Amino acid sequence: MTIYELIEILKTNHYKITAQRKALLQVMAEHADTLLLVDTIYEATKKRYPKTNMSTVYRNLEILESLDLLHKVANENGAMQYKLICCHHHHHHLICSQCGKIEAIDYCPLETLKEIAADKDFQLTAHKLELIGLCKHCAKKK
Repeated sequence: MTIYELIEILKTNHYKITAQRKALLQVMAEHADTLLLVDTIYEATKKRYPKTNMSTVYRNLEILESLDLLHKVANENGAMQYKLICCHHHHHHLICSQCGKIEAIDYCPLETLKEIAADKDFQLTAHKLELIGLCKHCAKKK
């Protein structure tokens, strides 16, 4: 998703495009294939717009999440990491636990689990599959 698309979606939802918000959007768009910690987003946004504060970063992440524009994942330590949604169709992710790189998997392997849920009279309404490991670059370092 481009920064222009993000800006249009925010405008359509009656959000102002402030300098801080635009700086954060630029950071997120530039790192579209990587999960970022809040501190990383804050530091990168602050470099673009020095008056940025942490509460503004959190507030904007909440807005992006409420508009279904943000993917939020807890890392191995429980810290939240964020990235822009890569697309609006159902998919899953491969996540590198070392560098945070994320790859979309357009195939959904959970049909069998849906059948199991149905057999147990459980109505499955949503699911999320994240496979965590090392990308080829990080695996070479080990």
